Amino acid sequence: MKLPVVSIVAKSGTGKTTLLEKLIRELKRRGYRVGTLKHDAHQFDIDREGKDSWRLTQAGADTMLISSPAKVAMVRQNPEGREPDVEELASAYFHDVDILLTEGFKKSGFPKIEVHRQARSPELMCRGKEKDPALIAVASDTLTDKKTELDVPVFDINAASEICDFIEAEFLS
Repeated sequence: MKLPVVSIVAKSGTGKTTLLEKLIRELKRRGYRVGTLKHDAHQFDIDREGKDSWRLTQAGADTMLISSPAKVAMVRQNPEGREPDVEELASAYFHDVDILLTEGFKKSGFPKIEVHRQARSPELMCRGKEKDPALIAVASDTLTDKKTELDVPVFDINAASEICDFIEAEFLS
């Protein structure tokens, strides 16, 4: 079975991470193994300057792994200008999960749940100027009264259990 991937998308500051936290907790409570992949459009650095792992990466290691009894972390240098796509990352690192939830990747063709807060933007990103065919649902703080106006299900932004019911029915049954 191919790994199901669902992207949580929204404008910055809308609550993607907060919703993802709730979805992960609920899916774990239901017994699923959950992977997450966050897109960062900027350069980020998880190593702290001066730490051994940082020093090894600074010395030129293309891949640096830290391992302990509790977890493994990896810093891998991408070839310049070549960010791996979700499919590559999923096949390389998420072979042992039931579902992969991504944060961001709004330009991907993966099924998307858009997080919407009226105070952040009155218009949906995936149903604005362009209609994104990958949109499968909306989690909103105000649009629940407009369910009939949209062509996808609309959930209350705080209804993680209902959103998980939807994800489970669509991707995990």
